[in-house]
Amino acid sequence: MFDLSAVDLARVQFAFTVSFHIIFPAITIGLASYLAVLEGLWLTKKNPIYRDLYHFWSKIFAVNFAMGVVSGLVMSYEFGTNWSAFSTFAGGVTGPLLAYEVLTAFFLEAGFLGVMLFGWNRVGPGLHFFSTIMVAVGTLISMTWILASNSWMQTPQGYEIVDGRVVPVDWIEIIFNPSFPYRLVHMALAAFLATALFVAASGAWHMLKGSAKPHAQKMFSMAMWMLLITAPLQIIAGDFHGLNTLEHQPAKIAAMEGHWENEPGEEGVPLILFGWPDMEAEETKYALKIPHLGSLILTHTWDGQFEGLKSFAPEDRPYAPVVFWSFRIMVALGMLMLLLGVCGLWLRWKKRLYESPLFLKFALAMGPAGLIAILAGWFTTEVGRQPWVVYGVMRTVDAASDHSVAALTTTLVAFVVVYFAVFGIGVKYMLSLIKEGPEEHHDPADGEDNTHRPARPLSAVSDEVKL
Repeated sequence: MFDLSAVDLARVQFAFTVSFHIIFPAITIGLASYLAVLEGLWLTKKNPIYRDLYHFWSKIFAVNFAMGVVSGLVMSYEFGTNWSAFSTFAGGVTGPLLAYEVLTAFFLEAGFLGVMLFGWNRVGPGLHFFSTIMVAVGTLISMTWILASNSWMQTPQGYEIVDGRVVPVDWIEIIFNPSFPYRLVHMALAAFLATALFVAASGAWHMLKGSAKPHAQKMFSMAMWMLLITAPLQIIAGDFHGLNTLEHQPAKIAAMEGHWENEPGEEGVPLILFGWPDMEAEETKYALKIPHLGSLILTHTWDGQFEGLKSFAPEDRPYAPVVFWSFRIMVALGMLMLLLGVCGLWLRWKKRLYESPLFLKFALAMGPAGLIAILAGWFTTEVGRQPWVVYGVMRTVDAASDHSVAALTTTLVAFVVVYFAVFGIGVKYMLSLIKEGPEEHHDPADGEDNTHRPARPLSAVSDEVKL
């Protein structure tokens, strides 16, 4: 298939399944916290709009949560089927970390999810609010364990290699490895940004259509505040993450910057805005440069220098074109998010936040930007780690199972067909729910029969939307 080796196909298959999976947990993390905020505001202010928005977004959360769980199960099997050598080598570290995620986060989410989705008017408001908070906490704990495992693969420590296998010697060092804190903050902010843009786009769509106006305005306003707060924080977190990566994975930074070598006598490293890193010619062609800015960003000095790709053996270099451009896509979208937040603040000050069709169309167009940025960031991180599956310890080519090209081609095609069919339907259904918009939720009065509740969280949706 396109002259790819079995290892290449295994990497493509895992990249495809992870790319589908990562968007659902990101929205789950953000929506869970958003639901906790909405219920807290409803309990304190008794504004029915918050209650209606809670029930509206809880339906979307339920669909998204289900798709996240299903898509994540496939990846667990891929570790054994396609990457058995890696599982044998590093399973002593990655296995327990993933088990901790199930024992803590997943059980916490599953235990309280039923109360959160079915318990309105069946349990007390305090218990229901506590359940919503526990689901939100569970999503954050889940993210923590997953990132601890992946971060260890990026910056491994706290282990020994005995008889060809990784043996943990210090779990504190393993979990709190050098890149873990930066990656955790970066991913959490990315999830909140993606969700804020998702919510803002929904509000903008309804306002442009003239429907659900008070509810649309409220969700749009809340999303704009979240965007204004988290976008600058993400830029700061990204800067710290970049400095950490320069220290521990300099080849990745060199690929991100398209930087090949420090010229003799050159003062500082320019920032290459655009260009094409040519792996064979060992240069970035058609480069548009800003002098000294690369040094200023990565060393925080005017004349600082850092290693270029030529400092590393050719077999130890990541594929620079993918890393270079995926990083720029992520940064460009981040700048647009900041612009959207600042424009929203200015329009709010002018009392025109809901009255500018051009701004609402901008917010609507930015709806998927957070998810695209997450995917671009993931490609930057994972392709930039190559050719290592555990950085500096185990090469990717040595981690794969012994499968034929034909077998991996067949399973890859099957994954593509099934994923687009199943998750395509799921995404379409979720968008249909958003299109329907928030509705007024009826809380039974004292003494009124409240036993007639939907058997499933989404069975109350109108038949028109289901179709």
